[in-house]
Amino acid sequence: MLREGGTARRQVVDRIADSLGGRVEQMYFAFGETDVYVVADLPSNAACAAWGFTASASGGLRTKIVVLLTPEEIDEAVKQQVQYQAWRMTCLRLRRFAQG
Repeated sequence: MLREGGTARRQVVDRIADSLGGRVEQMYFAFGETDVYVVADLPSNAACAAWGFTASASGGLRTKIVVLLTPEEIDEAVKQQVQYQAWRMTCLRLRRFAQG
């Protein structure tokens, strides 16, 4: 990156997103444990995973993917009917018997 600079790196990231049918909305370089943050709009979670797998396979970096939901997606999610039964936890008392 020292030779190419941040703008050239952004162009590479733009081309990757483009090749997956998406686009980069924001990209920031940062100090600390994480060097780069990319906010991208991709057509599917599979496309996002493909990007992460390919980048990680190079061995030169680690990726962490966070799926962001819009308020409208949350509205849709809470309207879903889910068949769920809470687990019931029972406590068992074990008695210790003296051996005679």
